[in-house]
Amino acid sequence: MKNNMPIKMIVTDLDGTLLREDKTISERTKAILAQCRLKGHKVVYATGRGSSSKILAPSEMFDGFIRMNGATAYIGDTHIHNRLIPIDKVRGLLIAADAANIKIAAESGEVHYANFNVGELWPWLQRHYEPADFTRLDIEIEKIYAIAETPKVTELINKHLSDELYLCISRDNLAMVMHSDAVKSKAAAALAEHWNIKRHEIAAFGDDSNDIDLLKYCGVGVAMGNALDEVKAAAAHICDTNDNDGVAKWLEENVL
Repeated sequence: MKNNMPIKMIVTDLDGTLLREDKTISERTKAILAQCRLKGHKVVYATGRGSSSKILAPSEMFDGFIRMNGATAYIGDTHIHNRLIPIDKVRGLLIAADAANIKIAAESGEVHYANFNVGELWPWLQRHYEPADFTRLDIEIEKIYAIAETPKVTELINKHLSDELYLCISRDNLAMVMHSDAVKSKAAAALAEHWNIKRHEIAAFGDDSNDIDLLKYCGVGVAMGNALDEVKAAAAHICDTNDNDGVAKWLEENVL
């Protein structure tokens, strides 16, 4: 592969991919990513997370960042891609979910406007939590998420989705609503265009359903050994698991 398909950009998911199960990045992986950057490869992470990604994946390790499943993409502090949801498109959903006692939040500008204390589930978000009155909320939204504890959660969300929105359920039962253009592949394409990198020159890594579009779009899609079966089916290659430095091993063997 190295001789026939040179890689100029590496895009990796975080949870279940670059991050180990304890939510850390191994020293081996850090070293391999650093070597890739020294050789001129752009290294980007693409995650469903928002502000918490900064804590788990230090910015100095990466050239670019895709957050909120592709709602936003940055190079440093510069916005490259932005697909936000106007509040009027989802106010009905937020109010209906709140009335049904579903735990739901709207994330915007690193603040989680929620009807539950997000810090109790994710302590690192405590300082970004704000109790919300969804009838008065007046913001553009990067992502809505709900705790999908029962099937009624996804049923209610689907009833309130317009053609401009889509629903994605993560493997840990987090229901996420995004703008229809907020997908990892489109955000990766925006970053690649900025760097004048072609689609076939991108390698992508993922493990969950929200990574499928990215793996299919990029020239080389690599599923983790711990990935869902449908993710493996969408990938051209399968590497080792996240706990066994799968990303680092594949890059060492095929890129460096």
